Amino acid sequence: MDLSGKTLLITGGTGSFGNAVLDRFLDTPVKEVRIFSRDEKKQDDMRHRYQIEHPDLVRKLKFYIGDTRDQASVDNVMPGVDYVFHAAALKQVPSCEFFPLQAVKTNILGTENVLNAAVANRVSKVVCLSTDKAAYPINAMGISKAMMEKIAIAKARTVDPSEITISVTRYGNVLCSRGSVVPLFIDQIRKGLPFTVTDKTMTRFLMSLREAVSLVAFAFDYAESGDLLVQKAPACTIETLAQAVAEIFDVPLAMETIGIRHGEKLYETLLTKEECASAFDLGAYFRVPVDARDLNYEQYVDTGDNRAVTIEEFNSNNTTRLDVEQVKTLLLELPEIQAALQGKDSVL
Repeated sequence: MDLSGKTLLITGGTGSFGNAVLDRFLDTPVKEVRIFSRDEKKQDDMRHRYQIEHPDLVRKLKFYIGDTRDQASVDNVMPGVDYVFHAAALKQVPSCEFFPLQAVKTNILGTENVLNAAVANRVSKVVCLSTDKAAYPINAMGISKAMMEKIAIAKARTVDPSEITISVTRYGNVLCSRGSVVPLFIDQIRKGLPFTVTDKTMTRFLMSLREAVSLVAFAFDYAESGDLLVQKAPACTIETLAQAVAEIFDVPLAMETIGIRHGEKLYETLLTKEECASAFDLGAYFRVPVDARDLNYEQYVDTGDNRAVTIEEFNSNNTTRLDVEQVKTLLLELPEIQAALQGKDSVL
């Protein structure tokens, strides 16, 4: 990605992903990074952290209070932007289940607002961040993110790809991100409580924040407009993950099975079998190109595709399965785990 003299916008920039993007790209020739979010407390915390840790680079960092739901505030932050990471979203399954209209307003309508502003301001590239829960969605969060993907891909069909590239990245659970299970396990260790697990055989994809940023950077470099890009992430069972955390922190494994919660799946899917039928294997990633047929509906009715009949979906049960030692190796590479082992304050 050529960042020389460029301005980068991160919506939802005070979250785990926004911080990871900054850690990777602030110390580059990028001219400016704009953090757009609605939480002034998180913005202030983030500003102070970078003033302390990167005093020579913090001048590149600009904070904008706003909400993707509000077209005016999105229009205000977009002029002069070259690249957009669209990470703003409601991500918690339970909150979206109880307040589905809020998920619609942020994840669907907010995305439309960001894309409209990006097109109007001649932004070069937009990457929208999605989730495995958008594939075969069964909860409000996944449904709203699936619609977010559809909004982005539909917009990509209507723009000149030589002027703007709009793509989507879909990834699984990001280890140690806010609201994820590993920080919960560590908190339970500190309190002397057993790990609460939904089902020991449940499988989940595993990805670090660094890998999530690498996937988005790959999309910026190689995606064509309308592409969906997915990393070939490994997975493990919840029991394996719990055992790995217990061994890292040298505590006996104690688990309390609470059952699968409303809106949860036993395993997650990153690519549906229908998407796998048209996907290109890029080594570490899959690329699903846009269906570029126009609004002549006869093309959808009269022409089918037999490939999806025999192809399997890509899910957390049929991907590479990690054992306890492999999960421990993955976890020990994370700065959040190292900080927790040393008893330091962190996002955990």
